[in-house]
Amino acid sequence: MSDVRELLGRAAEDAGRPVISTEAVYAKAARVRWRRRAGVSAAAVCAVAAGAFVVPGLSAGQEQSPQTSSVAAPGKLGGGSGRAEKLTRLLPEGVGSVEQVSLAAIIKHATPAQAKEHLYGPVDGQFAVRRGGGVGYLVIGLMDAKKVEKKLGGGPRDTDLCAALPGEPHRKDCVREELPGGRVLTLWSDSMDYGDGTPQWGPELVGRLSLPDGGELAVRDSTGFEADTAQGPLLKAPPLTRAQLRTLMLSPELLPKK
Repeated sequence: MSDVRELLGRAAEDAGRPVISTEAVYAKAARVRWRRRAGVSAAAVCAVAAGAFVVPGLSAGQEQSPQTSSVAAPGKLGGGSGRAEKLTRLLPEGVGSVEQVSLAAIIKHATPAQAKEHLYGPVDGQFAVRRGGGVGYLVIGLMDAKKVEKKLGGGPRDTDLCAALPGEPHRKDCVREELPGGRVLTLWSDSMDYGDGTPQWGPELVGRLSLPDGGELAVRDSTGFEADTAQGPLLKAPPLTRAQLRTLMLSPELLPKK
């Protein structure tokens, strides 16, 4: 989970399909925590933030998802999805310019078919945030209850993401907030200092919102990454402050209309 470098990937699930999901943005740390806490095999996770993109090959019989968008130019999404505009309207002034991108295309030069995303939430996606000459990222991913259950592979859900577990790094500045209606919001800081690798991600804030119907919203608020393919220098701080990230995650616009 902070461990996101998600980030929340499905290499095994999507093997043979031209898909790199929003979850594939999450990192090696996420893979470790998912495996230890929920019993998910390492083979089921894409370690994208650690630089190990898994780009499945093309095949027939691809499962259809509610919404899709594909890459029109290296890293930039076309098709008039309007997601960047939707997200911009939810953000405070001064955050910077927002553009929907594909990290698979930027980092690993994935083709449009390989980088196609299957997006569930109305504002799900990967977004570059440009400010003061630097480039950070907001990665938003919503999973419904069935997908969360499949991700866990029958293992128990995390009840307290801030709880320290033996052999695992403690989430820094972790705050768990129980909200009305059965929702639970957890925010923490991640230095993303997991050793050498490409790309090398900068510090970030991570958020998880557990929903009463069993679904989960994950947001990664990243200062960016360093690599030959980087779109610009790291931001000095994540695109959103902790308070701004909390406000965004509690925005009803991030969830499908009932």
